[in-house]
Amino acid sequence: MAAALHAANEGASVALIEADDKLGGSTALSGGVYYAAGTSVQRERGIDDDTPDAMFEYYMTLNQYRVEASLARKLCDHAAEKLEWLKTLGVNFPAESLYSSGVESIPRGHAAHGRGAEIAEVLDREVSKNNIDVVLGSRLEELVIDPDGRVTGVRVGGDVITSHAVILATGGFGANPYYLNQYYPDAAEQHDKAWYIGSPHCQGDGLQLGQEAGADIVGYNRGILLTTPDFKKELEVFVPGWLTYVNREGRRFINEMAEYAVMSGVIKAQTGGSCFAIFDEEARRTAKPNKQYEDAFAAGIISLNWIADEIDAQIKTGKVIQADTLEGLETKCGIRPGSLTATYDKYNRDIKSGEDSMFFKDHNEMKPVETAPFYAVEILPAIICLTSTGLRINSQTQVLDERGQPIRGLYAAGETTGNVLGERYIGGGNSITNAIVFGAIAGVEATKEARRNS
Repeated sequence: MAAALHAANEGASVALIEADDKLGGSTALSGGVYYAAGTSVQRERGIDDDTPDAMFEYYMTLNQYRVEASLARKLCDHAAEKLEWLKTLGVNFPAESLYSSGVESIPRGHAAHGRGAEIAEVLDREVSKNNIDVVLGSRLEELVIDPDGRVTGVRVGGDVITSHAVILATGGFGANPYYLNQYYPDAAEQHDKAWYIGSPHCQGDGLQLGQEAGADIVGYNRGILLTTPDFKKELEVFVPGWLTYVNREGRRFINEMAEYAVMSGVIKAQTGGSCFAIFDEEARRTAKPNKQYEDAFAAGIISLNWIADEIDAQIKTGKVIQADTLEGLETKCGIRPGSLTATYDKYNRDIKSGEDSMFFKDHNEMKPVETAPFYAVEILPAIICLTSTGLRINSQTQVLDERGQPIRGLYAAGETTGNVLGERYIGGGNSITNAIVFGAIAGVEATKEARRNS
């Protein structure tokens, strides 16, 4: 929608072809966070010194420079500008909802008041105001390519729509098991424990179409996996701080309240690719919804895993492992014998001293592990949030072939591309910013090419 609106604003005649029966895709299902630096929302909160330069440094450092710097630079430079554009269209980003959505200290996560649905609805409304032909419930069959290799249109429902430029913005491939096996094996190896939170229409159409035109595919085995206890196929919105995570050596290895931007990668790096959440009887007995989510939980809007009733239900299924001693828990979980006693002797001493001496978790969130019976739950990086393998583009969003040359007439933006999002997700909102910023650029650049060739 961002691409279509910017192309229409440049005077192009635009057709927007959508596989679903409505616009919005995975954005409409998301939390609606937009990541940017140097925004009016930040200034409203008294944050006057954040800049695209600082965002770029953070982006590149967190990803160990394994993303294309020119694209990261473009994203950082235009993120604030496109946030303001969304605001002028009517998206409400309350200043009080601004938060640190990654592992940086500066709040850059701008949460839309109505979540992703609000962003999608506002863009949909704007599309309807413009001279944009919207075709719903239709998948592209193929790109039309002339003998010189230029993309000159698309085939839909047996009909050919000719054009001077085509923009592929088909999302990722999280709903396509074949592509997950081929391009995202870290997700595929979770088998039936893995599930996708995005649109079921994200089948990787852009990958297939781009490859047929000779596009280079980059970003192998990249994406975001969220962690889950595999209780049920529902997204957890709250992981309580009283949980403690240990690996198969019986050691804590992270602040359990660390951001999801890094959590799944750290857990994946442990032996076995997973870890165990450990807690005791007192924690189980008193487990209840966080006050922040009590009303939504009572209304049935969200689901919570870490509450007493759900834990009790999962004890019966065997997904919550129970033992009368820590030694018994080690045996049942395959944890190194004798390790948990030492780990929790230290952890419990830290609670009494008022400081987590190893990972500096908020002391108020900590609960001792000392009352039998004891419990363990395997935590897996198995919820597929997004995929990051895709078409290689340049900073003008032109799709590149394997020689690094632009494929004439073909552009791509958002999750369809593979060299913008890196091995580490920089924070909540990275994907929506990626879609909006590069969608807008694609709309403008494709229109320029259309003018040159009309």
